[in-house]
Amino acid sequence: MFEIGLLQIEQWVADFLWPLFRIAAFFMAIPMIGSGLVPARIRLGLALGVTVLLLPVLPPMPSFVAFSVESYLVTAQQILIGAAMGFMVQLLLQVFVVGGQLISTQMGLGFASVSDPVNGVSVVVLSQFYLQLVMLLFLAMNGHLVMIDALAQSFERIPVGLSGLGADIFSEIVTTGGWMFAAALLMALPPVTALLIINFSFGIITKAAPQLNIFAIGFPFTMLMGLLIAWVSLGGFLGQYQRIAEYALDRISSTFLGGG
Repeated sequence: MFEIGLLQIEQWVADFLWPLFRIAAFFMAIPMIGSGLVPARIRLGLALGVTVLLLPVLPPMPSFVAFSVESYLVTAQQILIGAAMGFMVQLLLQVFVVGGQLISTQMGLGFASVSDPVNGVSVVVLSQFYLQLVMLLFLAMNGHLVMIDALAQSFERIPVGLSGLGADIFSEIVTTGGWMFAAALLMALPPVTALLIINFSFGIITKAAPQLNIFAIGFPFTMLMGLLIAWVSLGGFLGQYQRIAEYALDRISSTFLGGG
């Protein structure tokens, strides 16, 4: 007669729950799926479905005593790894949010903010436009499938266990945060430079003709030129996104998958 012991049931539950914690934390932090627009039940159902599909191909899970300190530490570690992977994907989208903020501030639209339903905060109009455009490109290029594949491969690179997480992963995340601001500055540099030349020209006009009310004509003209420059720069937006996304995915691969 086939008998199942209590220890075997505990191990089966642990073999399912530990990957689930990493996958669920990833779906809670990844863009679009982890936003407030997606109900928590749908995210949890998606995490359960992906866990069931990945469970047969995952490496063997370690055995720990239930309700022990080691099991709690492993659980916390899986949540941290999944949230870190989702956070690094968030940095890819935030590059364009920060870049849009820099451009909007220079063109005089920094005060025109709207509510971002994805993150639950207020962002400027241009940043919201860039964010929506980047999310559509991310989905159109199957970025969500690439990230799920990277999540599955992370169990090989960082297996479930107390020795899987190193300090180098946290340093890579911090470095990626610095890269986000550098990439946003490079993205916004051409429009900001053009607007700076326009403002510099208005400064020369003010010096030459002090009686001219430069604020009455300078502000609407700068805003109009800023919108024109933003419209012209959309022609190279796809190339910028491809370069930034490729670099971001390479960093995620080198951090969590051990690739270059």
